[in-house]
Amino acid sequence: MKKKSLGLNAFLNGLRSVLNLLFPLITFPYVTRILSVSGIGIYNFSNTYVSYFILIAGLGIATYAVREGAKYRENQEKIDKFASQIFSLNIIATIIAYLLLFASLLIFKNLHNYVSCILIFSLQILFTTLGTEWIYTIYEDYTYITVRSIVFKVMSIILLFILVKRPEDYLIYAAITVFSAVGSNLLNFIHVRSFVHVKLTTKTNWKYHLKPVLVIFASAVAVTIYVASDTTILGLLKSDYAVGIYSTSVKIYQVAQSLLSALLTVTIPRLAFLWGQKRIDEYNQVLSKVISSLGILVLPAAVGLIMLSREVVLIIASEKYLPSVNSLRIISWAIIFSIFAWIFSDCVLIPAKRENLVLRNTIVTAIENIILNFILIPFMSYDGTSLSTVIAEFTVMIMNGYSCRDIIKPVIFKKNTLKNLLDSIIGCVGIVIVCLLCNYGFNSLILKTIFSVVLSVIIYGAILILLKNKNAYSMLDRAKMILKSKL
Repeated sequence: MKKKSLGLNAFLNGLRSVLNLLFPLITFPYVTRILSVSGIGIYNFSNTYVSYFILIAGLGIATYAVREGAKYRENQEKIDKFASQIFSLNIIATIIAYLLLFASLLIFKNLHNYVSCILIFSLQILFTTLGTEWIYTIYEDYTYITVRSIVFKVMSIILLFILVKRPEDYLIYAAITVFSAVGSNLLNFIHVRSFVHVKLTTKTNWKYHLKPVLVIFASAVAVTIYVASDTTILGLLKSDYAVGIYSTSVKIYQVAQSLLSALLTVTIPRLAFLWGQKRIDEYNQVLSKVISSLGILVLPAAVGLIMLSREVVLIIASEKYLPSVNSLRIISWAIIFSIFAWIFSDCVLIPAKRENLVLRNTIVTAIENIILNFILIPFMSYDGTSLSTVIAEFTVMIMNGYSCRDIIKPVIFKKNTLKNLLDSIIGCVGIVIVCLLCNYGFNSLILKTIFSVVLSVIIYGAILILLKNKNAYSMLDRAKMILKSKL
């Protein structure tokens, strides 16, 4: 199999992540003006309700499939057999999810007002399964799914402006959302045959697959509870206004986090493959490269977002959401901890088949986060919710790191790794100075933001080069090669 470029894959996956986040950011201002408040309420409730059944249908299979399937990708017979078994397991989970969904619609009478919208969103359950994106991840092929994602997102935005015209068009909006998210997944299923021959089979090694799948699923449930608890508790203890303010800071935080995690996501199948093949030296090299690269990107991203929180809120939201600035400044620190917690879990613990430790750490963190929310929210409102997220992410990072200390020790405790951290801290001082000067030097919001970002990147890069940072030189050489190839 031709070896894929991690840099290209990171760019493509990052682009796809940004598109998934930009679609609601582009469409939401339009639909809030067109649709009624009750229509928006039905849409949001139905979407959230179906997401739980999507979680059941997924069953943690995608994460498990990438870890196990990466070992077989160079053996066609084994990967065909493995993919068919996993797909069959996914289909069974999907059927169970639909049965539970239909049963809930029959049992809970207060859901009757939402039935039509819920049924439209429920198409995502089947088409997510048919999409088999875990196979594309195993083969590190992000080009196809990124291109089709762009096409379907653009088509969806056009359809939105053409078809959603009246307050009662929330069902059409729901259908367009589904089309945007999973409309191309049937094409995915057909195209995936260029990699493997997937079919339904009754010859599945249940004993081998089911235990790790259920452990990973339990971790996903714990994460869902952990993520959802912030907004739920804030709404219970405070108000819808507080939830709206916090949601704005979280949305901005998630955009930055998704961009940074793009590099991480594309390395998971490569790391799982190398670990599965017991090529430990190569595994350590790739892991070291990931940690070093993210090490010089995560800290400046967090510091930059902290310095420009007010400007970002004004540009993305409006003056109404200015109270979220402080909340955003607090939660920005969680970017650093969450990225490294994710490295330790998805790049180390899960490939090493220590998913039981990931589950334990996630449950402990979820409980801690819930307790902290009840303690901090009464005094700090949405700022308390942000602070609880930062503390929880720091905790899970430490716990995950400790759980894989024997694996990461030769990678983390190296002179070059520690130098990267020091270089990054010094570079961030330059970012702070640039942002302060731009704040005093420009009155225009747009000019201030543009110059702050551009000059911060230049100053940060220049400081790393002056400090003779190897990763900075490597990125510079790569940029020169790309420019030469274009000329």
